[in-house]
Order: sequence, then C-alpha cells, then structure tokens
Amino acid sequence: MKLFLHIFTILFVLSAQVYVSYRIWHLLPTSHLWKNIATILYNFSIVSLIIFFAGAFGSGKFINFSISKVFYEIGTSAIFVLLFLFITFLAIDLLRLVRVLPHNFVQDSLVGTIGVTALMLVLFVGGNVHYYNKKRTTLELTTTKKLKKPVKMVMMSDLHLGYHNERSEFAKWVDTINKENPDFVLIAGDLVDCFVTPLLEQNVAEEFHRIKAPVYACMGNHEYIGGANNAYNFFKLAGINILQDSTAVLEEYGVAIVGRDDRTNKRRASIDSLLTNVDKERLYTILLDHQPFHLDQAEKSGIDFQFSGHTHYGQVWPITYIIDNMYEDGYGPWQRGNTHYYVSSGMGIWGGKFRIGTHSEYVVAELRN
Repeated sequence: MKLFLHIFTILFVLSAQVYVSYRIWHLLPTSHLWKNIATILYNFSIVSLIIFFAGAFGSGKFINFSISKVFYEIGTSAIFVLLFLFITFLAIDLLRLVRVLPHNFVQDSLVGTIGVTALMLVLFVGGNVHYYNKKRTTLELTTTKKLKKPVKMVMMSDLHLGYHNERSEFAKWVDTINKENPDFVLIAGDLVDCFVTPLLEQNVAEEFHRIKAPVYACMGNHEYIGGANNAYNFFKLAGINILQDSTAVLEEYGVAIVGRDDRTNKRRASIDSLLTNVDKERLYTILLDHQPFHLDQAEKSGIDFQFSGHTHYGQVWPITYIIDNMYEDGYGPWQRGNTHYYVSSGMGIWGGKFRIGTHSEYVVAELRN
C-alpha cells in the first residue's frame, strides 16, 4: 500500500508538472523563445530539489551551506507552487468549459498572465508572512493524581531545523520558550529536518543550551532520513534528554515522560514495555510519539496524555482534507476514554515557508489537579 501511494504521488506530480508547463507556455503573451525560457526555468525549479537531495545524501552537504540552501528553498517551494498552479489552471479550464471565462483567457493572454501571477503572489507572500506569525496555543490538562505542584510545559513538534530554519530563526523560538518560563519543554520529533550537517555548521546546539528548562524529545521520521545515530549524537551535544524507547520519571512534578521511538523503527518498543517500572496509579504519564497512528494503543496502556506531530496539518489547504481522512486525529485536541491527545501542526515546517489555511504553533500546557 505504501509503495502504491509513493508511485501514485510520483505519477501525479509528473502529470501535474506536464499540465502546468503546457498551460504556462500557452498563457504567456510572448515569443516562442521567451515561452521556452520561462517553461525551462519553471521546470528547473522542481529539478533543483532532486539536485539538492542527490548532492546531499551521504554527506548531508551539497557543495556548501549557501548553495545547498538555495537549491533546497527553490525546490521545496516549487512543490507548493505546482500544487496551486495546478488547482488554478484546472479551475480556469473548467470555467472555460462552461463558458464563464473566454476560451482565449489562457492563450497568449496578458490579462490571464497578470491574473494568475497576482493570485500566486497573494497566496505565497501572504502564506510566508503567516508562517512567521507563530500561534500560541494553550492547553488545560487536569488530573485526579496527586501532583506535587501545578506543572507548566511548552510543547513543540516538527521544528525541522536545517537549511531553511537556521540558527537565527531558532534563536527567536528559544526566546519565546524562555518567556513562558516552563518547568520543562517537550519536543515530539522531527527536530532535525533531514541532515545534521547544517546544524553542526551553525553550532545550533549552543541555542539549545540557552533554554532555561530541561528539554525532553523523541525521535521523528526525519531524524531517520539523515541517520538516526547522527541525530542522536546531535541531541546529546545540544543537552537534550532524548527518549528513544525510554522513560524519564520526574518525581518533583509527579510526572513520567514516555518517549517512543518513531514508527520508522519497525522494532520499536511497545508502550506497555516502556511503562513497566512506572507507577501509573501515582504518576501522570505523558507519551511522546511523533506520528499519531494507532491512538488506541495509548488508551489501552492507560496513558494520561499523548503529544504528537508529524502531520503539519497538511501545511497548506487543501491537503488538510487529506490529513483529516488519513488520521483519527490529524490536528488538535482529542480524547479516547480517559486518554487525552494533542496533535500539533508544528512549530517549523518542511520545505517552502508557506502556511496557507493552516498555522505554525507552539503549545503552552498547564497541568493541575
């Protein structure tokens, strides 16, 4: 099934690319030479992502940081531009079919070119501005278990630090965390975008040491893309308490944090095995599990609260609809029995820095009796 989805996605992207390229060529009111140049440049924007990964795998570095960043930014942004150009041209063709728009609206059309360009600028400039406007989401958690005192947590997922979320950007997030003055910080995977190379080059670990509270994190699927051992070593360098199929008992708060390895690891431990030495009757249990699949497992194991990420809530509309149908909880709070859940849309983002119909967030949770 997974292989089928990958093949279908590749075929869809290729088909959409051909369709959009055809529409761009016919839309532009220029000579054939400039039509060809524009179409070639557009297709190169997609190819640049392939060039980036072809050069980066193995070393995690393509020539140097600046060049790697350019190829990464252009290539990943082009994926989202392709999606909205495909939707736009498809809508135009349907409107032409029912004679709402004239047939020549996409044929050597200055009006059509200006209209499509203006729409893309509004969507992507607005989406970029919205991405940087991080949402502060609050969450109230209560328990009948005896807490030593109320607990304040800052929770994040999907930071995707690397070639596009650089140290300077992360430094602002650290300032945001410190302003909250939490008892501890939880990160539900995908702290690393793909490769640790850019994090090491920029000494991002120093920024983690500025966080004025203990940080606990689990592994995500992106930690495995560039090598789980590399990510693990970076976590240690950054002073992060990495919970890879392990549990941290915080007696001073009456809380146990259970960190499950990402489901990329087919041999990861069961939740029950991670709770073997945890007094669930006394301690409030928090599960960090990056991908929010099989939520029933946390309920059956008696977990009090599960925090996950991974979905990004699609990053842009209309992928949100796909996420809603893929997951029992694709975004936001949820409850099964006595177990509460929160699936975050992520603090950072994969690829192009656009939030269209979604938002980037950090969660401030208060746990009390």
